[in-house]
Amino acid sequence: MAAVAGAGLVAGAVNTIVGSGSLISFPTLLAVGLPPVAANVTNTVGLVPGVVSGAVGYRRELRGQLARTVRLSVAGGAGGTVGAILLLSLPSSTFEKVIPFLVLVAVVLTIAQPRLQREMAGRRRSGGREEGPALLVSVFAIGIYGGYFGAAQGVILLALMGIFLNDHLQRLNAVKNVVAVVINGVAAVLFVIVADVRWPVALVEAAGAVVGGQLGATVGRRLSPAVLRAAIVIIGLAVSIKLFADAFA
Repeated sequence: MAAVAGAGLVAGAVNTIVGSGSLISFPTLLAVGLPPVAANVTNTVGLVPGVVSGAVGYRRELRGQLARTVRLSVAGGAGGTVGAILLLSLPSSTFEKVIPFLVLVAVVLTIAQPRLQREMAGRRRSGGREEGPALLVSVFAIGIYGGYFGAAQGVILLALMGIFLNDHLQRLNAVKNVVAVVINGVAAVLFVIVADVRWPVALVEAAGAVVGGQLGATVGRRLSPAVLRAAIVIIGLAVSIKLFADAFA
């Protein structure tokens, strides 16, 4: 339980700053003896309070972004519902082999973000919309992934929003945290109703994640966009390597 609490704390902080905290907490739940599906659903339920804590910690950066946050949260929540249903009804082997490639794409998008953002800004000045169908469909797809497994969904969300939305990275990170709350929240509600949640483990993980979410908000706010982007790339590469190793071992 001490390991679970510690993993929850670190995962909560990492989720708030960039995402991918599940790559810390999920293997910990496996290591303490939970079966894979039970570990996955318990991890989702346990981390939701930490994601909420991180979103609250970033509430200052959410000012003036209500409409944007609602639109993206609706798209993400719809995807999260689909992903949770897939987890409970389909075998995971095929989807698990796709996950490393998704994370690797997110890393490439993050590296290319400054240039792509300039190009998107030029198109917007020509009359394009920031939050058009492409972004909403992308967030819906990420929601499916997040409801199904969710590791590094924050990395992908933040990379995509950084490309499509012309705004400060810290403000986008605040929106990312709220969207992640919705994605994980709808999946967690479904898991609570129909899945095998190991409640003692989930509650201990949640306690650590709440503290970690506040720590992550404090640390993340102090990072410059360049440092935050570098952290996303480093964590994304580490996550991708770990997922490739797990999927193709």
